[in-house]
Amino acid sequence: MTLRRKLLLVALSTLALPWAGWLYVRQMEHLLRNSQEQALLAIAFALDRGLVAVGAQLPHAEQGWYVQDASQPIVIDGDDSDWKAFAHWEQHPWPGVDVQLAADSAWLYMRINVADATHTRVGAFDATAVESDHVLLQLTRGNRQRSYLLASASSGAFLAHPLGPRERGFPDEISGQWRDSGKTYRIELRVPRAQAPDQLGIGVFDADAPTRFDGGKPDLRPLLNLSPALSNDLTQLAPSGVRVRLLSGDGWVIGEGGSMLEIHKPKVSRFPWLQQVLSDLLVVPSLDQRQHLPRNIPRLSEPDVQQALDGQATANWRGGDTPGSVVLTVAVPLDVRGQNRGALVLEQSSQALPLLTNRALLGLMLASIAVLLIAGAVLFAFATWLSVRIGRLRDAAEQAQHHEGLELARLPLIDDRDELGDLARSLSRLLESIGTYTEYLRKLASNLSHELNTPLAIVRSSLENLEHAELPREAMSYLARARDGTARIGTIVRAMSEASRMERAMAHADGEDMDLAQVVRGCAEAYRPLAAPRELECDIPAGPVPLYGGPELIAQALDKLFDNALSFTAPDGWIRIALQEGDDGEARIVVANKGSHLPDSMQGQLFDSLVSVRGAGAKAGAPHLGLGLYVVRLVAELHQGRASGRNEGDGVVFEMSLRGMRRPGDE
Repeated sequence: MTLRRKLLLVALSTLALPWAGWLYVRQMEHLLRNSQEQALLAIAFALDRGLVAVGAQLPHAEQGWYVQDASQPIVIDGDDSDWKAFAHWEQHPWPGVDVQLAADSAWLYMRINVADATHTRVGAFDATAVESDHVLLQLTRGNRQRSYLLASASSGAFLAHPLGPRERGFPDEISGQWRDSGKTYRIELRVPRAQAPDQLGIGVFDADAPTRFDGGKPDLRPLLNLSPALSNDLTQLAPSGVRVRLLSGDGWVIGEGGSMLEIHKPKVSRFPWLQQVLSDLLVVPSLDQRQHLPRNIPRLSEPDVQQALDGQATANWRGGDTPGSVVLTVAVPLDVRGQNRGALVLEQSSQALPLLTNRALLGLMLASIAVLLIAGAVLFAFATWLSVRIGRLRDAAEQAQHHEGLELARLPLIDDRDELGDLARSLSRLLESIGTYTEYLRKLASNLSHELNTPLAIVRSSLENLEHAELPREAMSYLARARDGTARIGTIVRAMSEASRMERAMAHADGEDMDLAQVVRGCAEAYRPLAAPRELECDIPAGPVPLYGGPELIAQALDKLFDNALSFTAPDGWIRIALQEGDDGEARIVVANKGSHLPDSMQGQLFDSLVSVRGAGAKAGAPHLGLGLYVVRLVAELHQGRASGRNEGDGVVFEMSLRGMRRPGDE
């Protein structure tokens, strides 16, 4: 990974700033919500005390029968179609018994559905009706009450049997419809609204299970409905923008007033889509996913409402009807002189809170993005500046490594007073030491060849004189071995002299226009008898390959490459010589052979002076000083090229690329 990318990753640490700001905004939103909850709870408790103070007709603690408002008259015909609008609000005094009540301006309607698969049916005026399946209806108003027995032997119209003496204000007879469906029976009846009771008792008797349904004992409860008087009191006491509902002890809505419409609507954001995204990220995850409590439903059974009915105040946030709005719902117990008689539910809609939060988050995001972009740009520019300086130092070091005669004191950054300047000065001192040692190694071969010539001539002449002297027979073998050693030393001296001559020759070499293909082809044909019995493959273009350079130098470099390949190739192996033309005007001479691979640790030093990697795979007996590939490198660099070697397949490939010598007068 480059330095610039690393610094850009470091710049990402500035993302901690918007994250911390996001946490701050969340905390701020939490505090705003908490303060709004406390304010609305205080209003709810004050409203509770206000209802008690004005003497409002508050519900009792016991359960009641809730009478729903019939929007249109209900036909007493035993059919359920008129009651479908109230199907979700059935009341269950016992398991298997469903009761529904509704009223309009003239009538109080009742529907009682009883699950009873056994059939012990007689008429209401039958003497055994009390011991058969029947429903007991008890109407109570003040201290007066009257009961009626509802029974029928079959489906159809029936008359209720009044029990006890006649009471003023109660109907003398009640007619209705009995519908028996086998497993259940259904009773549908109505009572004039003027004779409707304050309390209603319903008892169900099953002749085949007398203890079922409490043995037919009436369940007497007060009648509850949405009271216009209570609704008016709530409307007068409710603050602006707050909807209030008063619930009985079992959750029935008996009073409703106020509205959640905001009087002072906040200014709409110019970016509603962004507001919605921020709301989804910041506000929505902390909201109750249910919508706010619906309007015009007779009963509330949500968990937070139930907690209030049990005596514990609650506050809950829900999503609003419009995008970006929230609804705060608080529910408090209805405390009347220490007795819990129900609950007050207050709802307040707000767009100001989400807008305030979203605006704060939007400002934070914009500031964070700006800071992040500026910090990233500064760090990128700084990283680019560092990369350029390090790149200049790297290029100078590589140039000092691959090109001799570099003025090392001219390394860049030497005068800088930072860590890179210290590195440049240390590298300059290192390269000066390496250059001094390299110069010594370069002249070592020439100095040794010059110094060894005189003692070698003395040894050779002494051995020649010994040949004419009378020596014992056993000494002749030592004399022969001395002559062989002298010959090997002479070969080494000639090799060192040859390398020195090559360097001097290249320093004063003159180029000429030549056909490189003809030079390589001539050398390859001369190598063919030397390569036998090895297979020699040649791939040389048929047409001319023009190049400006020294043909003798190129031929000597090719000799070194072929000698190197020959010494590492077994008699049954192969050697391949190829000449390739590049698209950029570069010519490449390739010499490959089947043999042992080059050591990975030495591939970067193959073409240095006095470096040899010959081992067991090389031809024995031939002295080698590591000067052959060094000569190849010098020839390639003289022709503005390079030399390289690599492992490929089951052999080794050496390549010498040539662009041509500089012509006289070229800069």
